[in-house]
Amino acid sequence: MGFPLVMTAASAPTRVWTPSRVFVTRSAAALPYGQQVLERVRAAGVPDVQVLPGDRLPNLRGDGDRAAFMAAKDTMAVVVGAPSKRELQPIPPSADWRFDLAEGCPAHCQYCYLAGSLTGPPITRVFADLPDVLASLDGYVGRGEVTSGTVERGHEGTTFEASCYTDPLAIEHLTGGLATAIEHFGTHAWSAPTQLRATTKFDDVGPLLELPHHGRTRLRFSVNAATVARRFEGATSPVPARIAALGRVAEAGYPVGLTVAPIMPVGDWRTEYGELFDAVAAVLPQGADLTVECITHRFTPNSKATLTGWYPRTKLEMDEDLRTQKRGRFGAVKHVYPTAVMAELRSWFTDAVDARLPGARFLYWT
Repeated sequence: MGFPLVMTAASAPTRVWTPSRVFVTRSAAALPYGQQVLERVRAAGVPDVQVLPGDRLPNLRGDGDRAAFMAAKDTMAVVVGAPSKRELQPIPPSADWRFDLAEGCPAHCQYCYLAGSLTGPPITRVFADLPDVLASLDGYVGRGEVTSGTVERGHEGTTFEASCYTDPLAIEHLTGGLATAIEHFGTHAWSAPTQLRATTKFDDVGPLLELPHHGRTRLRFSVNAATVARRFEGATSPVPARIAALGRVAEAGYPVGLTVAPIMPVGDWRTEYGELFDAVAAVLPQGADLTVECITHRFTPNSKATLTGWYPRTKLEMDEDLRTQKRGRFGAVKHVYPTAVMAELRSWFTDAVDARLPGARFLYWT
């Protein structure tokens, strides 16, 4: 139980994903950034790299649903995003807008929210038209309602979330997409203040430390209690390594953040989350710009069905009888913790952040 406060060999990544196969569509291979990704995956030693004659991805088949799932999880595709992806959507409570470096993630988190958000085989799809997407962001500056123009977060400027449907650091060594976005935000002549936001469960931050970010990218690290991370966050970097990486990027001048998610009141949760915050405090340089976002565990009927198919032996609690129904804006049902449990959790986390991370800004609780 608990987290060590000091990591040895902190500069070495603890986990780097090498997919078994990579598909590159014809249109993606025709773009300069698509070619860059193609060169990277070949250099990484991916055993099966195929440039397709068209833009349709092949079906991934296995001996059963589980085999097909594992094959998809171990596959990356480089594609061109649909035109509709150029129309950005707001992403409250995180940011004014979201744009996608990729969709899908190689990690095996048994509570994965992508299970209820994305359809089809869980291939990690990287978008080869990223430079064009970045060039289109100017039209959204000053138009958001989550941070832009608000009293609480207006100083952040117009915020753009790049990790809604992927973990960008998990695939950065294969794509260079996060570095491309960080450099664009740091050096572009914006018409008003802007900020790029990305969150990760990985720790390979070395290539990002010397980038000209100019404080316009907030790198956040998704962290959890030791028990939760150990049971449910497969194929990710260990939480102590993520915390060490947070300290390194803060030392490099980046604004940083904690995404504490999904919060679960399991075992001795007060002690474990307290130790988590103490470990973060130990690596922060003086004057670090730190935010905290707290997201409690929830699930939908669709995500439960998908996750239990993906991880049939999971011990993750998804019992509707222990939860309260919450309906979204369009009537979708989510199963969240009961009101009394939520109130207790929120009170404890608010007090714990204030006491253990006194310089942090608590952005939201959900």
